[in-house]
Amino acid sequence: MKKLLMTVLIMGTAITLPAQENKWFENVMIGGFGIVQYQASDQDGNEKNSFDLRMARVALEGRSFNDFYWKAQMQVSGTTKDDNTAIRLIDLFVEWKKYKVAKVKVGQFKRPFTFENPINPVAQGFMSSSQGISKLAGSNDRTGEQASNGRDIGFQLQGDLLSNAKNYALLSYQIGVFNGQGINTKDVDQRKDIIGGLWVSPVKGVRIGIFGWTGSRGIEESDANGDKHVSSLSKNRYALSGEYAAKGWVVRSEYIHSQGFGKNRNLGDKADAYYAQVIVPIGDKWRQKARYDVYREEKKWSTSKTFYEIGADYHFTKKLRMNLEYARVNDRSISSGVSQHNYNLVDAQLDILF
Repeated sequence: MKKLLMTVLIMGTAITLPAQENKWFENVMIGGFGIVQYQASDQDGNEKNSFDLRMARVALEGRSFNDFYWKAQMQVSGTTKDDNTAIRLIDLFVEWKKYKVAKVKVGQFKRPFTFENPINPVAQGFMSSSQGISKLAGSNDRTGEQASNGRDIGFQLQGDLLSNAKNYALLSYQIGVFNGQGINTKDVDQRKDIIGGLWVSPVKGVRIGIFGWTGSRGIEESDANGDKHVSSLSKNRYALSGEYAAKGWVVRSEYIHSQGFGKNRNLGDKADAYYAQVIVPIGDKWRQKARYDVYREEKKWSTSKTFYEIGADYHFTKKLRMNLEYARVNDRSISSGVSQHNYNLVDAQLDILF
């Protein structure tokens, strides 16, 4: 926490410089959020019943010279472990936004893969990202790279290729080149990840898209003689996505397919995931929600994990929200020695925005 506060103080001091001396720090905003969590589970042999500080984030962002947008964001995870994941820099980028058809982003930021991955934890709407996003978009990736919140270091080009008379985007794209190792990490195998997406929006609120990803995660290993060498775990993935989001409604479904061995090479080189969700506004304060979420570690039903989720949110104010959720879980990947493959999970979260 001290490291985070020191970083914020240094960044805050920088932005107090007179605008005429340093225009990179004009129109600066500071904000963030914290999530307090309670979760209980009756999973056989892994029962849970605990409060937790899920995460806290602090971000500085602003515009410079009218055409540039920049952001720096730190995250503190709710953990007592003394490692590099407890406090970490997750975003640091600048984006040139002069032309709507071709915006250029450089630094560390979200990978352009799926509709869900770019959504932050508060706006995402459920107790966590879907399993496919976690395992196949770089949050807790199947290849074993460090937890990266769906981010990587690289370069990206994005924009709107076609708009209607009301300047509403009908056809949009993203494509980027990344290290493939996750956040705060240099490339290991000197192979880059290429990730991109293309989607159409025939009417306002509707998006239909396709995404592709090819690349690898490099691993430095030692052989029997103690000599070090670099090997690669391939990542060849695609996603099919559809979404309607308007007037508080969110209906979205995505399918993700992955080819390439994971960290555990005994589990095969194919995996897939899909989810379908709906969020329905009830007045100004309430939202009801449901999600069907499946992940198959070996693209076999014998390795599937399925969440059947229902819940509700209550917005006390724009800055304070309560999220309640119940999930029935069917985990066929549990070892045969465990008797309970089906269990119940209850999750409650309080979102505090500032």
